[in-house]
Amino acid sequence: MTPYSDPSRAAADPAAGAPDEGLRRSLGVDRRRFLSTCTAVAAGAVAAPVLGAAPALAHDRGGDHGHGHGQVLVPPHKRGIILYTVRDATGRDPLSTDLPSGFREVFKQLARHGYRQVEFAGYRQHANAPGGDNLESVQGARLLRRWLDDCGLRAQGNHGFIPPSWPLTAADLDTFKKHLEIANILGMDHMGTGGDPTGSSHRADWDVAADKWNALGEIARRAGIKLYTHNHDSAYGFLLDGGPLDDQGRPTRSSGIRKLEYFLKVTDPKLVWLEMDIFWAHVAQYKFHTYTAHDGSTRRNVFDPAGLVARHNKRYPLFHAKDGVVSTTNGMGYEMVPFGTGVIDYTTFFSRVGQRNYHNPMVEDDNSPSATDPAQSLREAKISYDNLAALRKRRR
Repeated sequence: MTPYSDPSRAAADPAAGAPDEGLRRSLGVDRRRFLSTCTAVAAGAVAAPVLGAAPALAHDRGGDHGHGHGQVLVPPHKRGIILYTVRDATGRDPLSTDLPSGFREVFKQLARHGYRQVEFAGYRQHANAPGGDNLESVQGARLLRRWLDDCGLRAQGNHGFIPPSWPLTAADLDTFKKHLEIANILGMDHMGTGGDPTGSSHRADWDVAADKWNALGEIARRAGIKLYTHNHDSAYGFLLDGGPLDDQGRPTRSSGIRKLEYFLKVTDPKLVWLEMDIFWAHVAQYKFHTYTAHDGSTRRNVFDPAGLVARHNKRYPLFHAKDGVVSTTNGMGYEMVPFGTGVIDYTTFFSRVGQRNYHNPMVEDDNSPSATDPAQSLREAKISYDNLAALRKRRR
């Protein structure tokens, strides 16, 4: 996918043809890919490899030397998964199934798949799993660390507690420090959250959020942890920072800077880091491409996810590697599918951002758990791992 696709070209182009052609152009997907993935969605076959993903699996999975295939883009020790992808398995009752259940058995299975890193999404599991339902404690963290070490896995982060209040309450500060202690026991370099710093589009609110994150980041730094925020598409919308004021005295128009770009500017790079969800960044590319300038004119600015990372490379230690096929109906441009079975061009993305021994891509698929197929999420975790391992930089 080209990062400079034009979401409105079809509307002005009489040669654009059918309405779906506008979506194809907006996503920057060639016609063959577009038709293939739309067919897959219509057939409900989103879990099946599409658009040349199957040949990628034919690459040398076991050998990471890259001879004949180009440089490996994600080294073996950097291949991770956020446990939210297999949350049904960690939450499953081990007394009712022979499938891997609870953290310990899921860790074993992920290690067999080849993963070497995990990102937590909280510390809860089924009550009948070893250790009990809630491992959000010093004792629970020690147990988790032992299981991780036994499986050769490393914890890289957690979507956990970020104090909601500002200024901080004493109770929130104590809870935040407890989570930092847990992170240290688990051996994490990073601790974060799955939510945006603020849901507002107004500059003043992002200034407040920056003050809060700088303060929390300093507390985390003293504990040896990098604090990060994980963001979805909304954070890449345009900041309202000028023009006429609304009835509450807030600006209604934009200078063209995106909210998260502003956050990067006003937070301390030594205290605050980010985790880009690459799927949602591409949704933002599809959705947020025009803005109303301070003078009332409509202007274009198509988002380039890899370009943002390249400009702020060291501030993105973590990624969510999530794939999608084209959607003509959901307003986002994509439907989530297992990594490597969609149309997002990860070969180009990882090649452009570089720093392959710095970034930590975590596979994620929100839709992997299935109410009718309890083995699906761990099976798709294997598909995603194989496709992540198969990525090679294209030879020039």
